[in-house]
Amino acid sequence: MIWDSGVALACALYGLLVGQAVPTIIARIPEPEPDPEDEVPGTDEQDHPPRADEKVPYADIARARGLRAGSSIACAAAAGAIGGATGWTPALSFLLFLVPVGVALAVVDWRTRRLPTKVVAPTYFVVAPLAVLAAWAADDWSRAVGALIGWAVAGGLYLLMWLIYPAGMGYGDVRLSGILGIALGWLGWPELLIGIWAGFLLGGVGGALLALLRIVDRKANPFGPFMLLGALAGIVIGPGVGAWYA
Repeated sequence: MIWDSGVALACALYGLLVGQAVPTIIARIPEPEPDPEDEVPGTDEQDHPPRADEKVPYADIARARGLRAGSSIACAAAAGAIGGATGWTPALSFLLFLVPVGVALAVVDWRTRRLPTKVVAPTYFVVAPLAVLAAWAADDWSRAVGALIGWAVAGGLYLLMWLIYPAGMGYGDVRLSGILGIALGWLGWPELLIGIWAGFLLGGVGGALLALLRIVDRKANPFGPFMLLGALAGIVIGPGVGAWYA
């Protein structure tokens, strides 16, 4: 695997800057509509005390101490790793866009066990066109075909798993898998397959460890952060594994 230190440094600096926007992204997520089944008859919002399992408001998450600094560090690490692994390539247009969005989704999923549709759905309308433009810039339309295949493979796999066992996976994970599939599929089969496999591996091992340490409830384990870390692993080590296999 060839590592481009110059691109890694430039992308890391970019990550430091865009990481500052993560709390703003989280704060602007609309709150979901209240579930009528959760309402207590004869009470109003003021005299109904919050339950332990009620979702933390996005505005409260955005105001968490250290979030801005932590997000900048996380974005810098992720963007630097992506830049170093890919070098100057048109794929950076959508990969770097996904960095702050991915960190924001990881934070939200960790705190709420939700991957908001209001963030995931619009991301498709940015990543998909950028993937097509990147294929045009690279003069390699097979990349666009690869992105389409990646969306079908990753999204189809997660959808199948959700249909088989919906209690074990949220549909937000299915939505997110398609975005990651587009990005990884554009890069190639090694990145796609390793990215998917690493997500499941990290989710299984990490989730079991978190449950063992009682950091999270084993029945409400956030899977989004592990999916995102797995995708990053696919981007970074995929080219090396593909070259070794070839």
